[in-house]
Amino acid sequence: MKPLSGKTALITGASRGIGEATARELAAQGARVFLTARSRGAIAEISAEINEGGGQAAFLASDMSRHLGVESVVKRCVDTFGSLDIFVQNAGVIDPIAKIVDSDPTAWAKSIETNLNAVYYGLHIALPIMQAQGAGLIINLSSGAAHQPLEGWSHYCAAKAGAAMLTRMAHLETEGSNICILGLSPGTVATDMQVKIKASGINPVSALDPAVHIPASWPARAISWLAQGAAADYCGEEIALRDEGIRRKIGLIT
Repeated sequence: MKPLSGKTALITGASRGIGEATARELAAQGARVFLTARSRGAIAEISAEINEGGGQAAFLASDMSRHLGVESVVKRCVDTFGSLDIFVQNAGVIDPIAKIVDSDPTAWAKSIETNLNAVYYGLHIALPIMQAQGAGLIINLSSGAAHQPLEGWSHYCAAKAGAAMLTRMAHLETEGSNICILGLSPGTVATDMQVKIKASGINPVSALDPAVHIPASWPARAISWLAQGAAADYCGEEIALRDEGIRRKIGLIT
């Protein structure tokens, strides 16, 4: 038996980066994985590769910035695999990078819908299912931007700060149950998002040497570690992968 055998994990933003790496990692640990993203082709291919490798995967393309989009994904996941045990809310966008005075209000609001509203929708829809099951784990991907203002990122910083508070609120409202909600702040990760940040030339993050970014496999391994029992020690909190002590616990460094 693998550590996550019998568990169902739903991963948003699973078409690439942290989401894709997490889907592959959790499947390797025995979980049934349900992938969602806007890009149907990518999640269909990843799902097929997981199934061909002996895992169990299914998918549904959807827009998680819409309540009905989240609702349809959660319903399909439960209908397909019979439960929702691990929910990784990873979907997020960095666009549009611009100072407040130069930003486009419509694009700014769309970013808030993806980075903040989707987290609320996920909690609103998934929590009753987990409450009925009697247990569940929700991991919301956070960011240092939730706690530190960065030029040109008003949309992202505001949304991530709101999502961090939603994590704390959900924990407060479920405390004492067997449901654990926490945040994971991975730091800078070598994904397409960092390419866009680099190209913007705005704020210190864009000036970072790409060599300092961690691989997407690191947050994926952190999520797997949490799902295998470590989460119980961090419910309601935010774990930062920049913390060397956390990295050692996970086995990312010695």
